[in-house]
Amino acid sequence: MPRKERMEWLDAMRGFTMILVVAYHVAQMGFDQSVKLSSSLSFLMLFRMPLFFFVSGFLAYKASQKWDFASLMSMLGKKMRIQIVPTVVFFLFSCAALYPKFWPAVESCLHSPTKGGYWFTLVLLYMFVLYYVFCYLESKIGRKSWIPITLFFIISLVLYETCYLPKIFWWADGHRLKKPTDILNYTSLIQLMKYLPFFLFGNIVRRYWHKAQELMDSRWFFPTIVTIVVFCTMDIMKWHTLRMAWANIPSTLSKFILLTIVFMYFRHYAPYFTKMTFIGSTLQYIGRRTLDIYLLHFLFLPNLPAVGAFFKLNKHNFAIDLTLSVLIALVVIAFCIITSNILRISPLFRKYLFGRG
Repeated sequence: MPRKERMEWLDAMRGFTMILVVAYHVAQMGFDQSVKLSSSLSFLMLFRMPLFFFVSGFLAYKASQKWDFASLMSMLGKKMRIQIVPTVVFFLFSCAALYPKFWPAVESCLHSPTKGGYWFTLVLLYMFVLYYVFCYLESKIGRKSWIPITLFFIISLVLYETCYLPKIFWWADGHRLKKPTDILNYTSLIQLMKYLPFFLFGNIVRRYWHKAQELMDSRWFFPTIVTIVVFCTMDIMKWHTLRMAWANIPSTLSKFILLTIVFMYFRHYAPYFTKMTFIGSTLQYIGRRTLDIYLLHFLFLPNLPAVGAFFKLNKHNFAIDLTLSVLIALVVIAFCIITSNILRISPLFRKYLFGRG
């Protein structure tokens, strides 16, 4: 597949994912909806962030990259500048603008693994650091092999699984002795453990792109994964047949399969997501501004708890719930892009706030 065509639909898919991320925050923070009670949040949370990290991992692989110590240091330095400076600036500004008291807000957010919403760029930096170091070490092997990246992926899956076993691991969700000041939460490393497998999954797909395409184009693959994900999502949201340590199996499968389905959809309908179509050019534009939108969108989220109260009383309105969240998300994204364009007038802001030289 030509590189340009592939990048177009990938940019469009990244834009689609950004819309889902903002829509989720609109419903959760703007409408004050509970994940357990919302008819849309419980579904969106299964694949919105996994898909984001999958795309990041997919694009991170560069077959022609030469890995030596100088290039490793150069790439690490560039990523740290792009990720750390904007995150710190907008994190501090959001604490000042959105909370009654600045320092208590800073302390509270720092103690949380989600950092007031700004965990994503920090965790993505962790992933790139780990991945770049891995690639540097992998290059020292002297020959290409599927074993190192596979072992890396398996280890990440093991760490991921520990996050959902509260009876065994103290850092897991739901553990009764879990403290808000523990090191994994304070550094957001717990979020790294939860999402690293999806980054590596995307990287593996890109590394073995021809084989991945053959698998996706086979007659049995898509019907099989759709059948599996239907049963998995029904168990998560309705049946709850698996208990204790087994309960995370359908959730994990759903995350990987749903992101794969979205990926296959955009690849299959790639001609509809080119710059020559309205929806394609729009999604690509959003996809190229994901950092700007993510950093800014918390400042424009609505404060409409009455909407969440309405959907709590009137459950099972999945289409209306999701549609309203997406529509408001598009408005929020528009404000983010306008604000970004204003700030980008300054070369200094363009470089240090949005990572563009």
